[in-house]
Amino acid sequence: MNRIAWPPLLHQVVRTIRSRNLFRPGQHILVAVSGGPDSVGLLSILHHLRSHWNLTLTAVHCNYRLRGAESDEDQRFVEALCHSLAIPLHVREAQVRTHGRTTSLQAEARDIRYRLMEEIRARCGADRIAVGHTADDQAETVLLWMLRGAGLAGLSGMPAVRDDAVVRPLYETTRQEILTYLNKGAVSYRDDSSNAKPLYLRNRIRRDVIPLLTQIVPSSSQALCRLADLCRTDDRFLDQEAAARIASAVTWDSAGAWTVDRRSLLDLPLPLQRRGLRLMLRQSDSQHRAPSLRIIDRMIHLASNPQALSQLTLKAGHVVFTTNSLRFTPFGVGGEVRQPHRDEHAPQFSIPVPGELVWSGTGQRLQVQLQEYDSREASSGRGRVLVDADRVSWSLTVRSWVPGDRFCPHGMGGHSKKLQDFFTDLKIPMAARSRIPLVVAPEGILWIVGYRQDDRWMPTSSTTHCLAITVDSPPLTEGTA
Repeated sequence: MNRIAWPPLLHQVVRTIRSRNLFRPGQHILVAVSGGPDSVGLLSILHHLRSHWNLTLTAVHCNYRLRGAESDEDQRFVEALCHSLAIPLHVREAQVRTHGRTTSLQAEARDIRYRLMEEIRARCGADRIAVGHTADDQAETVLLWMLRGAGLAGLSGMPAVRDDAVVRPLYETTRQEILTYLNKGAVSYRDDSSNAKPLYLRNRIRRDVIPLLTQIVPSSSQALCRLADLCRTDDRFLDQEAAARIASAVTWDSAGAWTVDRRSLLDLPLPLQRRGLRLMLRQSDSQHRAPSLRIIDRMIHLASNPQALSQLTLKAGHVVFTTNSLRFTPFGVGGEVRQPHRDEHAPQFSIPVPGELVWSGTGQRLQVQLQEYDSREASSGRGRVLVDADRVSWSLTVRSWVPGDRFCPHGMGGHSKKLQDFFTDLKIPMAARSRIPLVVAPEGILWIVGYRQDDRWMPTSSTTHCLAITVDSPPLTEGTA
């Protein structure tokens, strides 16, 4: 397709995709399509982009049957739209409870929708799930959390990338820009009647508050989106700082239980106490959700009174407060907390490209940069490695090892080895293994930080760009780099 013929909005969306690393040419994108203007605009834009970027597109539509015939008409509209664009469509009926819910109707529908989309993504092998949230949705979300008295996490709103899977290509596009694009292209869409009901607070903010703010400050929505980006950056840094400061005081059980030294916790500044507890409780929750600030402050209050032994029951388990520690045990786990290696319950953090984080296990600072490859430069070392940027996805995470991890150590001719055996050969103590960070891409382990790089992703004679990954301090124990 001739790029000059693209609609102007498409160039704007492509800039968002590139600048925020949402996805890359050649990938498979699962697109959530409700039939409303935002999702229809997103599907149309990706359809324009499909040929030029060699994208594989698949659509998904969820019918909750909450609006009777109107819901069925939405489904038929989406089916006809996808047929006209030759895009495969998965339709799922979702049953949302009308009684006995612990969350709002909208929240439960959202959770069901994301679960179904993830199941379909895994089944069809899609790389990303694209949803149609716009800059207006972000502004509304920030205002909602602001009215609830949220901290930095709430004011961060919706990220452009969620869980390394869900992406928001319209993140920097307004709803009016989408409507103008659809109207100019004579692209039809559906209107959801429930969006006009004042029953939901978000609708009242959309209908009453946002227009008023726009009258007072025309750029108010953009300012709220900018606020969200600033808060997210600060929130991520403070989480990493809290994790690094509290790491040495925490021991984890293989079943997800943990113990934190009471004095070490209370010696931290109050904001880091809150964040440290929130991080650990989020890791112990099946949906990775943290308790409210009220619960966190209640825990700190109980920890501040060492004379009284007490227990607090949370949604995910029990916290026992003793003279020396706080001990969390998930429901269904018995016995005392031990000092084993960490497993899938241990901390795992995303690291952007470019970007950095502090690993909670050791306090080591890891950095990732994208650079041109120079074959004269050493590609592997104790504190720095180079990875072929075109052979791995950039959705990098840093985590502890888990049983079953394998990699292809550099110098072994491409043969794989269990990470457990690798540690044994280097005589690394069991207690230290869980603290060693691994840099991992969706394709596999890239680097056992400070020890050995995976041979599969090392630069070759055809490499043009590489990811330079560095660590600011040596490994925990001596070993071969």
